[in-house]
Amino acid sequence: MRKISLFILFFFSLHFSAQLLSETQKLESLCKVWGFLKYYHPHVAKGDFEWDQELLKKIDEVENIRDKDQLNELYFNWINNLGNVDECKKCSKEDKEKVYFLRNFDLNWMNDQHLFNEKVSRQLSFIQNNRNIGSNHYVGNGGKKVYFKNENSYGSKFISKQINLLELFRYWNLVEYFFPYKYQTDQNWNDVLTEMIPKFLSVNNDENYHLTLAELVTKVDDSHAFLYSSLINANLYGRRKVPVEYTYAEGKLVVTKILTNKLNEETPLKKGDVIYDVNGRTISQMVNSLGKYVPASNSWGKITKVKSLFLFSNNDSVTVKIERDGQNLSLSTKTYLLKDIVWEKPSAIQKWKFLDADQKTGYVNMGIIEKSDLDDMYRELKKAKSIIFDLRNYPKQTIFPLSRMILPEKSIYYQFNFPETDYLSKFYSAKNTIGKKNPDYYKGNVVVLADENTQSQAETTTMMFKQHPKAKVIGSNTSGANGDIIRFKIADLDTCFTGLGAYYPDGRETQRIGIIPDIVVKPTVKGILERKDEVLERALEYIKTGF
Repeated sequence: MRKISLFILFFFSLHFSAQLLSETQKLESLCKVWGFLKYYHPHVAKGDFEWDQELLKKIDEVENIRDKDQLNELYFNWINNLGNVDECKKCSKEDKEKVYFLRNFDLNWMNDQHLFNEKVSRQLSFIQNNRNIGSNHYVGNGGKKVYFKNENSYGSKFISKQINLLELFRYWNLVEYFFPYKYQTDQNWNDVLTEMIPKFLSVNNDENYHLTLAELVTKVDDSHAFLYSSLINANLYGRRKVPVEYTYAEGKLVVTKILTNKLNEETPLKKGDVIYDVNGRTISQMVNSLGKYVPASNSWGKITKVKSLFLFSNNDSVTVKIERDGQNLSLSTKTYLLKDIVWEKPSAIQKWKFLDADQKTGYVNMGIIEKSDLDDMYRELKKAKSIIFDLRNYPKQTIFPLSRMILPEKSIYYQFNFPETDYLSKFYSAKNTIGKKNPDYYKGNVVVLADENTQSQAETTTMMFKQHPKAKVIGSNTSGANGDIIRFKIADLDTCFTGLGAYYPDGRETQRIGIIPDIVVKPTVKGILERKDEVLERALEYIKTGF
């Protein structure tokens, strides 16, 4: 009898404890319900409510809730008070001409029996099936691209934990419903919410607020993304800099130029010094440390974005370990405010030129050539046997006129995924064509130079060049961040992420991977010290030998 009583007591104890909810569980559910209603509920999506204020009230109410039953009673009453949702006959009709991309679409959370009872799950499901379509108070639609609107600003300073959570919930839902590569993030986006809620709850000052926001933005693993915070720039990265320019290669920094300073003081560093440690941290350790707050699509993108920060500091000097003439040295070198460094104007670079006396190989710098230059450039270079297009930079929207010059015919060069604004978190795919029927197309070799600096429009342009029958891409993987961006503010700080999905014509991914070159070449420390452009040299070798 005693054993039976203990079993019953144990069973009821388990049953009761299963209904208790942690603070994080309650807030996770609130974030998802609030965001879903914001975009799906017809009255909310039309702007009939002060939706931020609704959230702030519910954060306070949820704090006093202990179990699943109380939480569901709150949600049921809240949703009922938003007004009747009419049956939407259009909502059940899917555009049969569209090819849908559904890897981001997941509303299964509303059937989570640990959080929601059947009554609330039915409410949410009914709203999904009779959702808002057409105009939306919070989302504008410019053609196939979206933009965010009517979002309130509460400033960039720490105010309260409620405002902290509001900004977290706002950003999490923007990614949830509008980021085309959500399915590719290293960490499942639901797990990001679980991790970040306690961090936002613990914020208690401005600097920690900005750092926590930056950590959140970094979770999208997108090189297009950023969070501009002068507070982070000043306090984490530093206001002072060692007065040198350098190039990154093989995990080290190669000093390429010594800059003068207005105090006319000399630096102990020399051109050609190879820096492998700054203030007791290796370059890779610095990448990992700074990278927590710097979003990037991949490891090479992370390095590209943080490498400019390595020699910044708030201290008057830094200690660096270097390799010089076969010796390892440790040096202390002064830092200067940026206003005290004399920045040299870059020398003029030719937009295009021949690389040889007999004019068989042309070269085009895609980062500076303008649309208005293309006719003159092509008139001069079209008789060359090869043209090298250098895309280790960001082009100036020359892709379409160039395609009509050098491609033999109109061809599909990319597949883009656009947001389905009548069913948010769904995307639809469309093939994009470029070029035209052109019997006078360029018939020589088209060689493209690419690396981690080749991003977004540069990657799209690379894909255009690949439609040429004699195209060859030489260098290293491109950035892996393609598709137009959506700019907006979070906590009144400028930010963005990629807004359109971009893929090879057959659907293969480029995001996070980049465009893989046909011939892989990366700069080396030795090559930089010898002032070689090893990628360009390999291109010339390919032109000469054919391999």
